Amino acid sequence: MGHPELTMSAWLRFDSIRRGLDRVSPSRVLEFGAGEGAIGAWLASRYDYVGVEPDEASQTVAAGRVHAAGRGLVVRSLASDSPPVDVVCAFEVLEHIQDDAAALKMWREQLKPRGHLLISVPAHSARFGVSDRYVGHFRRYDRSALQKVVEGAGFEMLAWDSYGAGLGHLLDAVRNVVLRRRSKTSTAAEGTALSGRLFQPKSRGRVIANYFVALPFRALQRPFASTDIGIGYVVLARLR
Repeated sequence: MGHPELTMSAWLRFDSIRRGLDRVSPSRVLEFGAGEGAIGAWLASRYDYVGVEPDEASQTVAAGRVHAAGRGLVVRSLASDSPPVDVVCAFEVLEHIQDDAAALKMWREQLKPRGHLLISVPAHSARFGVSDRYVGHFRRYDRSALQKVVEGAGFEMLAWDSYGAGLGHLLDAVRNVVLRRRSKTSTAAEGTALSGRLFQPKSRGRVIANYFVALPFRALQRPFASTDIGIGYVVLARLR
């Protein structure tokens, strides 16, 4: 397939995700929190792919997209006898899980020896706001806290990018304004289920617009990847 059908925020982290995968060169990829399958379909066109998405509505959409794209499937829960994988991915997922340390240790069990973890998370606890509460976030991550929980789960850090400098700050501000006007989600679980569908492009025109609007900002943010200026982190780690 060509370009993945991403939101503008997802485009801002996409290049770091792609570089992490290129560095690892995996054969088999497992993604937790596949949402509606925008990244999953792109992954399935390149690797043997399994996505896990507990929300039934999102899983149905994702399964169709992944099936059409290539080698993969999307399930609501992972089978106990699933074969180990080269990379576990989770993009904007860990912040939705109350016990993030336990989640990382569970993900670790799905990996081959010296397998890799590739995740993205929202950055800076001080930025926690309306949009975080709306979609069921328990936290945003400061660098030291994220490093502590990842390394505590048995991984060593290999690469770390900050993404979203510039456009990401504007998108965060807009989301906070828009979601402040909507009815609040009642529970973190309800917000988490909704998060995989929120702001997803629903037309070809929106897909193309997201790509071209984000394109210059993907280049402009690169000099700041090693700083803490952005709104989120993409981390590549390896199992010790």
